[in-house]
Amino acid sequence: MLALANGKIWTGDVARPFAESVVIDGNRIASVGEPAPPGARVIELRGRLAVPGFIDNHTHFIDGGLQLSRVQLRDAATPQEFARRIGDYATTIGKGKWITGGGWDHTLWSPPALPTRQIIDAVTPDNPVFVSRVDMHMALASSAALTLAGVTRDTPNPPGGTIVRDANSEPTGILKDSAMELVAVPPATTAERAAAARAALAETARFGVTSLCDMSGPDAEEDFRAYDSMGELTARVHFFTPILNPGGLRTGVKGFADGSLGSSTAAFFDPYVDDSANRGLLMQSMTDGRMKAAAVAADRRGVQVAIHAIGDRANDEVLKIFESMPRGRRYRIEHAQHLNAALIKRFADAEVIASMQPYHAVDDGRWMEPKIGPERARWAYAFRALLDAGVTVTFGSDWTVAPLDPLLGVRAAVTRGVTVAEALRCYTANNAFAMFRETEIGRIAPGMLADIVVLSDDLFTITPEKIAEVRVDFTIFDGQTIYERSH
Repeated sequence: MLALANGKIWTGDVARPFAESVVIDGNRIASVGEPAPPGARVIELRGRLAVPGFIDNHTHFIDGGLQLSRVQLRDAATPQEFARRIGDYATTIGKGKWITGGGWDHTLWSPPALPTRQIIDAVTPDNPVFVSRVDMHMALASSAALTLAGVTRDTPNPPGGTIVRDANSEPTGILKDSAMELVAVPPATTAERAAAARAALAETARFGVTSLCDMSGPDAEEDFRAYDSMGELTARVHFFTPILNPGGLRTGVKGFADGSLGSSTAAFFDPYVDDSANRGLLMQSMTDGRMKAAAVAADRRGVQVAIHAIGDRANDEVLKIFESMPRGRRYRIEHAQHLNAALIKRFADAEVIASMQPYHAVDDGRWMEPKIGPERARWAYAFRALLDAGVTVTFGSDWTVAPLDPLLGVRAAVTRGVTVAEALRCYTANNAFAMFRETEIGRIAPGMLADIVVLSDDLFTITPEKIAEVRVDFTIFDGQTIYERSH
C-alpha cells in the first residue's frame, strides 16, 4: 500500500473538495481522509498540494515526441537565427535526409515577415526542408522540397489551402493548411514512432499528465501500431483518427473546419483587420457536405466526433452539424477559440463540449487584436462565459503547438477569470467525462484509478502570477510513482 499524508488533497469531489490524506491499494484509491495503515509506504506531503492526475484534452502526441529530436525553431527570434539553426541541423543528419520539425513563429521577428525558401536554400543544398509554423497550419518548404513535390508557379491552390506567391507569382515556399499536403515527407517508421512515444511519455510524467487525447493525423494507423508495440504505457491514451479517413480503427474521429488565427486561415464572418480581403479558410469538406456525412456516420457507429474550429464562422458551421444530430453523445469542438454570446448559448443547448487550450490566450493572444480587432478579441477564449452558460469545458495543451505543462494552462485560465478549482476541474474531471471515463479517472475518491500528482506549492494560496513557477514533485500513475523531481 501507498499513502500520501499530512498535506492538502484536492479531490475534485464537489461534496468533499479537500482532505489531508489518501491511501492507495494496488492501482486503486482505497480511502480518502483516513490514516495510513500499518506497513504502508508513506509519502509525506508536508503541506503540499496533491491533485488528480492531469488530463490533456488535445495533443499531437507522437508528433510531439518526434519533434523533440528534430530542428527546434520556436524561439528563433530573427530570420538569420532561423536559417542558422536549420543549417547547423543539416550538418548533423547527412546528405539527402529531410529536415522537419520547426515550431517557428515569424511574429517574433522585426518586421514580422513570413520566411521564404531563399533564406534556407543556401544552408541546405543537400537536404529538402519542410518546417512547420508553431500552429501547424503553415509550413516553409525549401526549393528542393518544392521540386520533389512538383509545386511550381503553375500549381493551383488546392481547396482549403494557399500556396503563397511572390510578386512574380513564384511560390515563396510558404504553404498554408491543405497546401501543406502537397509535400510528401517520408513518414517515420513504427519503431521511430514508438521511440517518440516513449520520449513523449517521459515528458507527460514530468508534467503530471496521466491521461491524454492524441489527435493523430494521416499516419494514425502507424501511430496506433506504435502504441500497440510498446506494451504498458505510463499514460492513458484516448486516440482520435482523421474523420475523413478513419481507417479500420474504432476510435474517436477528428475533423478540421478551418485553419488558425496565426496563419490567418481561421474562418470568420467578418474580414481580418490586417487583411480586408481575407475571411480565412473554411475547409472544403465543410462546404461540400462531406464533414457532416462523416460525422453522422461516425456517430451511428458509436464513435465520438471532435471537430477543430477556431473562427466564429467555423464554430457556427460545426454547431450546425452537431445541432442536427442526437443529443448526449459528447460531441467536441476543438479549440472553440473565437465565439460570441449566441454561439455560447448554442454550445449549451446542443450539449457540445468546448475542448479548449488556455495557453493559446498567451501565445495567440499576442497577435489577436491586430488581426481581428478589439470587439471580436473580447469574445476570444471565453472560458468564463462558457462555464457560466453551463457548457462542459475541458482544458489541454495542443502540444507541440503550445507547451505541455498543464500549470501554464491553469495560470492562463485563472488570469482570465476562472477559479483555481474550476481550472483544475477542466483539467481533470471534465476531461474524464469528455473521454467517457468519469467513473475511473479525474477525481480522488475510493475505487477510482490511482492517478495523483503532488505539486511543490498550493495553487489555492499563491497568487496567479506564481502558478507558472509551481513544479510537479511526484507523479503517480496506476498506483506507481513514475516521476519524482530531484531537488
